[in-house]
This record gives sequence, structure tokens and C-alpha cells, in this order.
Amino acid sequence: MTQKEKVAFVIDTLENLYPEVPIPLDHKDPYTLLIAVLLSAQCTDVRVNQITPKLFAIADNPYDMAKLTIEEIADIIRPCGLSPMKSKGIYGLSHILIDKYNGEVPADMSALESLPAVGHKTASVVMSQAFGVPAFPVDTHIHRLMYRWNLSSGKNVVQTENDAKRIFPEDKWNKLHLQMIWYGREYSPARGWKLEKDIITSKIAKKTMITELLKNHKQ
Repeated sequence: MTQKEKVAFVIDTLENLYPEVPIPLDHKDPYTLLIAVLLSAQCTDVRVNQITPKLFAIADNPYDMAKLTIEEIADIIRPCGLSPMKSKGIYGLSHILIDKYNGEVPADMSALESLPAVGHKTASVVMSQAFGVPAFPVDTHIHRLMYRWNLSSGKNVVQTENDAKRIFPEDKWNKLHLQMIWYGREYSPARGWKLEKDIITSKIAKKTMITELLKNHKQ
């Protein structure tokens, strides 16, 4: 199975499985998405979706968030983990958005990455899902799948993102990365993984094995 064939198979299968794919984190605008993604670091989306309604009921915009203290934010988001760092980030970025961007989240990767506690993945999610700018945020699911599908070396997420952007069409990135997240959770988890239930990985492994056998036979 050539890389081109793998890519086509992955895209077609994911499109059949997830023709409509929701964003895992509940939000209503770029700001609430930014906060939700920030909170999701080392935390499940399910837990984040349980906590953000409590936070957003009090402050769902930078102006209201800036009125809270770091300690007040930390008390609400503590179940998400890393609350000291995340609360400082939320407080700090809210003030920066007010002072530099009139309370709006900038649709610019560099500007987003310069905000406190906002890394490349968080910025990429906001750019792709809030503003529709092509990006390929790599989380643990995508990193795992790219390695299992032999589409990336799996050395680090930077390499995985570069490989994904290189082999997948740019106009597919924003939807495809979401499809891969849902697929990873449902069919190809890190724990309790069963190859026979992993539709894409098992097909690729089988085709690759057949190709290798035929190649060895010819030699």
C-alpha cells in the first residue's frame, strides 16, 4: 500500500464514518474556545465541558474574566488540573486581549502563541475551528494514529504535524484533524486497543503485509 493509497483510504474511511464532526469542546465564540482549549491541557474534554459552564456563567468574555482574581479562577477550574498555571494564563491573556485587541481574540497564529499559557496546539485549534484558517493541531490521538498508520515516525508532535501537513490536502486539514480525534477515541485508543476493531489500522497493516510478501516473492 503506497502512501498515496493510505492517505486516500484514510480520508475516505473517516468521511464515511464522520460526515459531520462536532468540535469536542463546548464553546460559543473564539474566546470561549480559546479558554476551553487552554483548560484541556492534560485534561479530558469531558471534564473541561463539565467545568466551563461554571466558569462561563460568571465570565464568558475577557472583560468579565479580568474582573476575577487569579485565585477565583483557580478555584473554579481546579478539577481540570494545573490550575495555578492555567488560572494565571486565563487572567493574563484576558487583560492582554482587552489592552491590545479591544477584547477580541486575534485571528493570527503568532499573536495567539504570544498569549500566556497558549501553546502552538491551542493556537492551531483556535485558528482552525474559530477562524477557519487551515491548521493541523496534533493531540495524543492524532500522534498515535499517524504512527500506527505508518504516516509519521512518531518521534514528536512537531514532526507528526509536519508530516500530516505534507501528506494530507490543505483543504482537508480542519475537518480531518477532528475526524481523527473521534476515530482515535472510538476505534484506536491507547489503552484496550484491539487491532481487529481498528478499521483503518488493520486494513493498512494487512495491505502492507501483502505488499511486502509480494515484493519478497519477486526477489
